[in-house]
Amino acid sequence: MVNNFDTIVCGLGAMGSAAVYQLAKRGNKVLGLDRFSPPHDNGSSHGESRIIRQAIGEGEEYVPLVLRSYELWREIEKATGKELLTITGGLTLESQNSEGVMHGRRDFLDQAIRCAKKFDIRHEILETADIRKRYPQFAVTDERAYFEYETGFLRPELCIGAQLHLARKHGAVVQTDETIVSVESRAGSGVTVQTSRGTYSAEKVVITAGAWISRFLPPAYAHLFKVHRQVMYWFDIREDCPSTFAPPGFPIFIWIFAKGGEFGFYGFPTLDGKTIKIATEQFTAITNPDHVQQAVSLEEEQSMYKDYVQGRLPGISDRCVTAASCLYTTTPDSNFVIDVHPGNDRIMIASPCSGHGFKHSAAIGEALAEQVIDGESQIDISSFSMKRFNDLIQ
Repeated sequence: MVNNFDTIVCGLGAMGSAAVYQLAKRGNKVLGLDRFSPPHDNGSSHGESRIIRQAIGEGEEYVPLVLRSYELWREIEKATGKELLTITGGLTLESQNSEGVMHGRRDFLDQAIRCAKKFDIRHEILETADIRKRYPQFAVTDERAYFEYETGFLRPELCIGAQLHLARKHGAVVQTDETIVSVESRAGSGVTVQTSRGTYSAEKVVITAGAWISRFLPPAYAHLFKVHRQVMYWFDIREDCPSTFAPPGFPIFIWIFAKGGEFGFYGFPTLDGKTIKIATEQFTAITNPDHVQQAVSLEEEQSMYKDYVQGRLPGISDRCVTAASCLYTTTPDSNFVIDVHPGNDRIMIASPCSGHGFKHSAAIGEALAEQVIDGESQIDISSFSMKRFNDLIQ
């Protein structure tokens, strides 16, 4: 086996699968490595669906990434014949007296509206009476809402599989079930990657290791990246109203109502005609990705219904059909890190995504490929530099 490459990509989830594909497409001799066999359910990129939206409440610096990702997802669909992106429309609701924090933003809804206006994204603003009339599935009281026409969902497992298929088609070497032991500078130039099965060298390395990212950084940076277990739930639709939770009559939704801490919850139209997927987020308990509790308890299911669903979605029953856990890796400001490694400018770091990364991943993969090959990306990613954490480095 030839062990010398132009680039090695470490981790083949959302960002890594996109990066290895984009590099291979540009003729880069690339090796992709993953400790599991992606797509898999050990990280952050599984569970049937991920929201994609255009006006990004996390900040306008994300909008160019997601708009480019829409284009790339459609290109990947054409290249593979797979349906990856489904448009349903999306509704972001917020109570008038909410103090909920969504991905680090207290003004998430207003920021989305500002982005929509600045980037000419097709949308509507709905008052409480409008929501009741158009979407009676939501038991609103004093909410207002932002409706975006092009919001929809991605199928994460299919997205990752499609990009790895295309990467191989373009000549990439993809090796799975292979644990990375170390990434180190090579004498003279380049980088050496040691794994459980061999040693490889490359001019550049891209680390997209998700929840394991901190293990590839100097100890002073490790505390910046915290891993949190999250849970996705599939609840039964009541027998008397299944059709009311199907698109186009029911959209993707994000409902912000909490006071501080956890923001509320989000969900999807039914895909099977029987259930809807809903989830919230928690950033209190920190977990170890190697020892995370994957099983979801009955108490968790009951709490999700009681604290979030009951009284807000009256057409949903209290029966949780299935549930699955996943991992969010967060930074102190809930924003991305896409930057050179602090100790080696031949290594790029891309992560963590703080629970809102999958929608952007196709464009981030492209940006990483451009950085590796050309030295800069067409989309400005300077907002995601680790330098913003200089005061926090221990």
